[in-house]
Amino acid sequence: MKPSAKKIALLGLCTAIAMVFAWIESLLPPLVAAVPGIKLGLPNIVIVFVLYRFGWREAASVSFVRIVAVSLLFGNPVTIAYSLAGGFLSLLGMTLLKKTDLLSTTGVSVAGGVLHNAGQILMAMLIMSTAGLGYYFIILAVTGTVSGIFVGLCGGFAVRRVRIR
Repeated sequence: MKPSAKKIALLGLCTAIAMVFAWIESLLPPLVAAVPGIKLGLPNIVIVFVLYRFGWREAASVSFVRIVAVSLLFGNPVTIAYSLAGGFLSLLGMTLLKKTDLLSTTGVSVAGGVLHNAGQILMAMLIMSTAGLGYYFIILAVTGTVSGIFVGLCGGFAVRRVRIR
């Protein structure tokens, strides 16, 4: 079925908001200077919203376009690889958990945050050909949980408050 112009416009707006959130996040100082790569994951608020309001296909589309565009604007080709790996694994896990109806948006988002970090670590292990990076996942799992709670609370708030007509 062909999507309506309204739906395409709304998803384009969601993509733009996610890109602005990524830009804002890039301006923030590192959360923990001793641990590189830790971010709040502000763009994922939009992904959680789109997943719950539209579905996994739309969330995947918004996530993919946002990752590629932001990586080209603020990163490099390696950034795309890391972000796509994290984004894919995160969205897969969130989609499966959402279907169970066992977790709130916050619980689903926490799983997504941890899986995002897992995807990035797996990609780093592949690119750098070293399994030793797996130890870094322990730290990232904790930070992924914390950021997942924040993202899930914000995304859940948006799901409850933003009406699409």
